[in-house]
Amino acid sequence: MSEAGRVPSPAAPPEVAAAAPDERKGKDLEREKLPPIVSAGAGATAGLDRGSKGQISTFSSFISTVNQKKEAAENRSSPTHLVFPNIKNVRDLPPICLDVRQKQRISTEASSSEMKAPVLPEPVLPNQPKTMKDFQEDAEKAKSSGDWKAVHDFYLTTFDSFPGLNAAFKKDATTSFNTIEDSGINAKFVNAVYDALLNTPQDIQKTVLKGIINSLLREWKGPRTKDDLRAYFILLQNPQFNNTSTYVIYAHLLRQISTLVEADHHFLVHWFKKLSQKRFKQLVERLLQFISLRLFPAKPEEFPPITKCSWWIPSASKVLSLLNTANSLVHPPLIPYTDFYNSTLDHIDLMEEYHTWQSFGNSHSTSASWFWCWPCFLRFSFCQYPFVISIAAKKIIIQRDSEQQMISIARQSLVDKVSRRQRPDMNMLFLNMKVRRTHLVSDSLDELTRKRADLKKKLKVTFVGEAGLDMGGLTKEWFLLLIRQIFHPDYGMFTYHKDSHCHWFSSFKCDNYSEFRLVGILMGLAVYNSITLDIRFPPCCYKKLLSPPIVPSDQNTPVGICSVTTDDLCQIMPILHIP
Repeated sequence: MSEAGRVPSPAAPPEVAAAAPDERKGKDLEREKLPPIVSAGAGATAGLDRGSKGQISTFSSFISTVNQKKEAAENRSSPTHLVFPNIKNVRDLPPICLDVRQKQRISTEASSSEMKAPVLPEPVLPNQPKTMKDFQEDAEKAKSSGDWKAVHDFYLTTFDSFPGLNAAFKKDATTSFNTIEDSGINAKFVNAVYDALLNTPQDIQKTVLKGIINSLLREWKGPRTKDDLRAYFILLQNPQFNNTSTYVIYAHLLRQISTLVEADHHFLVHWFKKLSQKRFKQLVERLLQFISLRLFPAKPEEFPPITKCSWWIPSASKVLSLLNTANSLVHPPLIPYTDFYNSTLDHIDLMEEYHTWQSFGNSHSTSASWFWCWPCFLRFSFCQYPFVISIAAKKIIIQRDSEQQMISIARQSLVDKVSRRQRPDMNMLFLNMKVRRTHLVSDSLDELTRKRADLKKKLKVTFVGEAGLDMGGLTKEWFLLLIRQIFHPDYGMFTYHKDSHCHWFSSFKCDNYSEFRLVGILMGLAVYNSITLDIRFPPCCYKKLLSPPIVPSDQNTPVGICSVTTDDLCQIMPILHIP
């Protein structure tokens, strides 16, 4: 971001160290130019001070400025004697502005595999400090001797900057690795360092978190390079972010990742899919836990007020969507799609989420930075990320939305009748179906064709010659009899494959394609009226129904166009599969 595009800081932060070395003063003055965060300043600081005392003790006990960290690192003889003053005025990250290097959003799922981010010059990296073998030997020596200085120095130099992360974990410091499929990161080394981190003394773990803060502050300026993406990719896997006391830092990391341009997201998606199943699942579970605890915190005093960190959940949801996209690109997926469900969302006001999405969802989809403007935080809805909503929650949303539409349409019909000074009739409030049992299919087809304008009213079925009031039972019976007759193999429209336990279209020539339209209307009516049908279609049918996933506004736009493979055929007829 250019200097002109930055929000000017109203005042410089107080000096923490009065007697810092001269070579550090220039860096302090440059950091003072960073603008303060707009809405999470005091709240974020409060969240740091009220951190959990579990794995990592009071958060404010180890947060300090870069000067004090360097000074303490030079003067101590052993890393176990680190002393961190209790600093209350912690410098926060700069705010997200509307012009923070964002481009018009395009769908990550629709991006081609050849899409490349602009290639920027790679920075000169320091020499790689240690190999994985050297690090493991130092860790073993530290456990036996109790001297953690070598291990502490490694974590200090590695996590204090993005170049340090790349120097430590990049396979070859002289290679750019600008390809989508290869991140250029030594994944085994990253896993070994993080696995060892949780077994190190507390001062080393605090050093790592301080280094991450410094890295995020320092790398906020300037254009993004592939080394920056690699650093974000590495930091996101830090297991320390399982602890609620680190959530303020974790939230800022997620915010920076979520506001990257779409081309950078494309790189991250393809790097995510290369992770092991274990590491990938840990990332997903960590993000889901972060969202759940922000919605329903066990200890509300641990976090800043929700009004000052409204961007936490949108940021986490965006990063979670990148992982979901990566999971869908792998066959078979790394984890089941149900692992992305957040059961916590079953306990929120789902209809409020749905109405928010209906009101503002279309405008949100056009820009990746929509939720960074205030009060756009309030317009966020989980319905924008349906993969986190469970089937039970989706069923509730669809059912309640259908009921509201039925009431709205019935009310409008009543108003129209009264405005024309006509006597209202109760039958005008329903989709009345009068059919004969002996001509069930033909009568149903005629009724639905004649009453297309009333399809969104509540369904009410009457069998000719039979007395009875439809309280739901007759509707279910009508669906049952109609589906049983249409899907019977002797009827000639569908066949049933016992091997795959699914229905498929008959190979016999059909003379009346309007009956297939009837099947589509029946399925829509069943969903709209909350009726469960005993119909099993293979996944490729739903793939066609979801092409495109959103109904186009132009009625001339072709729908149901999708590519099918022999794998889709094998799902229908497994006997044709040749291993």
